[in-house]
Amino acid sequence: MNSNVIITCAVTGAGDTVGKHPEIPVSAEQIANSALEAASAGAAIVHCHVRNLETGRGSRDVSLYREVMERIRAKNTDVIINLTAGMGGDVEIGGGQNPRQFDEEFTDLVGPVERLLHVAELRPEICTLDCGTLNFGDGNGIVVQTPNQLREQAELIRSYGVKPEMEIFDSGNLWFASQMCKEGLIDEPPMFQLCLGIPWGAPVNTETMAYMVSQLPENAVWAGFGIGRMQMPMVAQAMLLGGHVRVGLEDNLYLDKGVYASNGSLTERACTIIHSLGASVASPDEARSILGLTPLK
Repeated sequence: MNSNVIITCAVTGAGDTVGKHPEIPVSAEQIANSALEAASAGAAIVHCHVRNLETGRGSRDVSLYREVMERIRAKNTDVIINLTAGMGGDVEIGGGQNPRQFDEEFTDLVGPVERLLHVAELRPEICTLDCGTLNFGDGNGIVVQTPNQLREQAELIRSYGVKPEMEIFDSGNLWFASQMCKEGLIDEPPMFQLCLGIPWGAPVNTETMAYMVSQLPENAVWAGFGIGRMQMPMVAQAMLLGGHVRVGLEDNLYLDKGVYASNGSLTERACTIIHSLGASVASPDEARSILGLTPLK
């Protein structure tokens, strides 16, 4: 069991959750305020996407990321900021017998440099690196990350002085992420996030998480989460298996059945679980030490 647990709060994501929850953070101000709420509740890391204010969809707008970071840092200089780099790999395959006729409204496919423009400019302490191509959801949408693209992204992220959090959506993702470690593309200690329950990646259950943990490199620092109603059970499961945890509105909209959550309330619930199992919640500085990040001056 892990006795000092890092909580990451994934604040908003890019999924189709606007309208499914009355207070999904959409504007940069809302996202920053929700991140600050989670930090005050005990999150050492806040994982941030940004959204287009008019459509509510995920965005790669560097100015929005900058505003989120500036608003967070204006009130909290301690919490670790983790910016997504998952945007820019979306492809909506054409329907029926016309798979090459991509739906341009939902397709956003760019190269590694453009995908990381906000990371290059803003230099967060952590950014994500989604480690494989995935059938994302139950329609024609896929998220594309080829091995060569991932190698290039890993090299770019290192050159920016940022730590990659390798997002693992299935066992093949984990295999390739471990291969990048072997190739020396990832600085030690490597940081893994086990993402369970996203259709059609790895299912969310004890057996899957335990298997993935068994395949991690020996020196890995890892966290895990489950989506929806499995979010809190996976908090307990991850720490019992020796890992860290992630909660937040990106992955789950409810605190209890029929009760909408906030990022603060989800973080507080995770703290309660961790403390009830006899462990402590890591501070941002403790998290930096665990992850091998440079301490703040």
